Order: sequence, then structure tokens, then C-alpha cells
Amino acid sequence: MRTTLDGSLLANTIERLSEVDQRRAARYPGDHGGRQPVHTCYVPADKITDDLPARWGAEATAAFEEHAPDPAVLAAAVGVPAALAPTVFERVRAKLAAEPVEDLRVDFEDGYGSRDDAAEDADAVRAAELIGGWGLAGVGIRMKSFDTPELFERGVRTFDLVLTGLETPPPGFVVTFPKVTGPDQVEVLVDLFEVLEQRLGLDESTLRFEVQIETTQAVIDHKGRFTIPRLIEAGAGRVSGLHFGTYDYTAACGLGAADQHLAHAACDFARHAMQVGAAGTGVRLSDGSSNVLPVGDNVHTAWRSHYKLVRRSLSHGFYQGWDLHPAQLISRYCAVFAHHLETAEADGKRLAAYVARTSGSILDEPATAAALARSLRRAVDCGALTAAEVTASCGLGMDELTALVERR
Repeated sequence: MRTTLDGSLLANTIERLSEVDQRRAARYPGDHGGRQPVHTCYVPADKITDDLPARWGAEATAAFEEHAPDPAVLAAAVGVPAALAPTVFERVRAKLAAEPVEDLRVDFEDGYGSRDDAAEDADAVRAAELIGGWGLAGVGIRMKSFDTPELFERGVRTFDLVLTGLETPPPGFVVTFPKVTGPDQVEVLVDLFEVLEQRLGLDESTLRFEVQIETTQAVIDHKGRFTIPRLIEAGAGRVSGLHFGTYDYTAACGLGAADQHLAHAACDFARHAMQVGAAGTGVRLSDGSSNVLPVGDNVHTAWRSHYKLVRRSLSHGFYQGWDLHPAQLISRYCAVFAHHLETAEADGKRLAAYVARTSGSILDEPATAAALARSLRRAVDCGALTAAEVTASCGLGMDELTALVERR
């Protein structure tokens, strides 16, 4: 058979594409695996205690028992489907007892406010003393921004005091970097972390951070360029997540107080930009917070609002979000557990059909199978489902689910 393209030409083209593939693989390594928390709790640095996770669990449990004493009340109070309410009720109660807090940041920024230097120094030293004792899989601090020289100096001193006091950060330690406006700020933080690692005797790239997307410049810069990929690149492999900042971002867009909420279309635009900019990089996404707190006479109203917002985030592919009050743990876990309980059976059947290569009305791709496996694994990680329930739904064990995720 005759062809026109010769072997030499094709060999040169393959070599050229190989270089492109290598650069793409370095830029888009995919998710690193392991568990992603369903939330991050933010606690002001002056409010932390040695028993903080247990205290949040106890306070959440007390609110649960007072305001949702049985499944029927829970369904009405939060919005959980009545058919799922008994299962959600029991699993949320168990979660609050066993693992109320999955991820936590000691807040030295907006939730903490402006203090005199002596007070913030003392709180930073105390944070270093307490962080390692909480035994959390994820923990860290939110530092001050680099907006002004004064904030820069104070913020750097605070994380220096915390890291120096820790000496060796616990596994999962991360710094949340707020109000980022451009790659130059990220590069400066990377430089400072490199110096800290050298002087504290830490392994290279030990220190990681999350970038808060809460300024318009963090999405599109003054020249109209898409900023988010440039922030991740400037992080030199240290950026672990992008966290959306609801209220600073909506305020920056000129929205009034009544429109400053997670369901606003302006927030959707920013979140879609975060998704596209971080896709394939291994940088994980977290949605922002709701400042409608379940306290006083507002408990049920706040729970229903928070539940809807969390369900909305989950359907948009944001599997993590912020919690600011212990009683928000109830609506958080109700939403996450109901989401997984509603989708598990269908996801399991689709995954089983994919593995068996059986015919059906849906023909899934490997990427979809990986997403199905990741969702089921995520449900077990947070306590929404047991490993046995997942295996019953799809016929696969946890190791097999992990293999499907990594094979994508």
C-alpha cells in the first residue's frame, strides 16, 4: 500500500510531541490522591483551646439534640429528604462524636481582626503550642494578606512565630494566603517559605499553602489575562488548594449586602474560573462560607439556607467549604451525607457496568468511571457510606476504586 508521509517525518513529529507531552504532564499531574476534607473550620486565634475539635463536636451535638431531636424534626429543620432522614440522623450524630472537625485553620485575618503586636505574638506562640496536639488530618493558619507593608510585616512575623514554634509542622499543615491579587505576591511567599525551610531544617517543599480567590484581580488581571493558572504556576508546586472568599469577592464586584451570598451568579463565574484554571493540576477547590449562623431563634432558618448552599456547591463540583460555627457542622454533614446517599446506588450501578463492559443506556468513558470511583471513595472517607455499602453497590473494594481513580 502506498502512503505519502514517510517514517522519518513521523519520527520527528513524535519526538516533538513527546516534549509537549512532558511539559503538559508536569503542568497537569492530576489529583495526588488521598482524602479531601469536606470542610475547613475557621476559628479566630484568640478563641482556640487545647480541646478545640472536641469542643466544637460537643457544641454541635448539643445543638443537634436541642434543635433536631429526631429524624422527623431534622428533615423539617434542615431540608433532608424524609426517606433519608433516619439514616442521615444516625450518621451525623456518629460523625459529631467521632470526627466533628476534619480540617481547621487558626485565623489571624478577618475573623481575628487587628490586635496590638504583643497580643498577636502571644496568640501565634500559643497556636504553635496547640496545633500539634489536636491530632487533625488537616490543620494550619490563615495569615494576613500582603495588601500593605504593615500587613505584610505583621503577617510574616505571625507565620514565622507559628512555624518556628512548631519546629516540625504536623502532617497536613497548610497556610491560607488571603486577598491575593497577583503572581508576584505568591512568588514572594514561596521565597519566604524556602528560607524558612532552610533555616528550620525542613525538607524542601514541606511548606504548602492555599490561595484565597477573593479579589477580582485573582481571576482576571489589569491586562485582561486569566490570573488563576499564573497563581498556581507562581506557587512552584506548593499550592495545595484554591479557596473562594464569598464576601470580599462579592463586595469587590460592587454587590450590595443583600446580594453577597454563595448562590449569586458573580460567585458562579469565579468558581467556574477556579475550576477551569485548576483542572488537572492537583490543586483542590473549596467553596466559601455562609455568614448566616445557626444561633438564637435563627437555627432552623440558618440550617436550611446552609444545607441548600452546600448541596449547590456539591452539584457544582466543590466538595469542600468553610464552616464558621460549630452548629454549621450539622447542616454541612446533613448535606454531604444526603448527597452521597442519593447518588450512591446509581453511581455504583454505572461503575459496575463500566467494569463489566455490559451494554446499557449509558456508555461511560474512563474519565467518568474515575469520577464515579472518586465520589464513592469520598463518601466512605467522610462517613456518609461504609466500605461494605460501596462494595455492595458496585462490587469493588476501596483499593479497586483507588486504582480506577489513578488509572484515568
